[in-house]
Amino acid sequence: QVQLVESGGGLVQAGGSLRLSCAASGRTFNNMGWFRQAPGKEREFVAAIGRYGGLKYADSVKGRFTISRDNAKNTAYLQMNSLLPVDTASYYCAADSRNTYWPGQSAQEYGTWGQGTQVTVSS
Repeated sequence: QVQLVESGGGLVQAGGSLRLSCAASGRTFNNMGWFRQAPGKEREFVAAIGRYGGLKYADSVKGRFTISRDNAKNTAYLQMNSLLPVDTASYYCAADSRNTYWPGQSAQEYGTWGQGTQVTVSS
């Protein structure tokens, strides 16, 4: 069974840090990304990483968030530092098997999704 399982969400004060993990099983994915969705808002791109190191970040998280992956463990990570209340959202891991160096930034480019993990940043 192909699935993505996220973990690491929680409640943190503004300025704090969290690390999200996304463990893939059932197949190996070339591109893995993180998206988020706040109540009443559309799902938005956060960050993505290609199997060979290509990185993409949303402007709103550049310099604060770092995406990485461990190919041996088939797992992607999102290190989130200097968190802000506006970062509060459900965070979703997504994966794609296209053989590209640069990962996509559109939700439509990802065919496999996790169930999401809640991140809440208090002011």
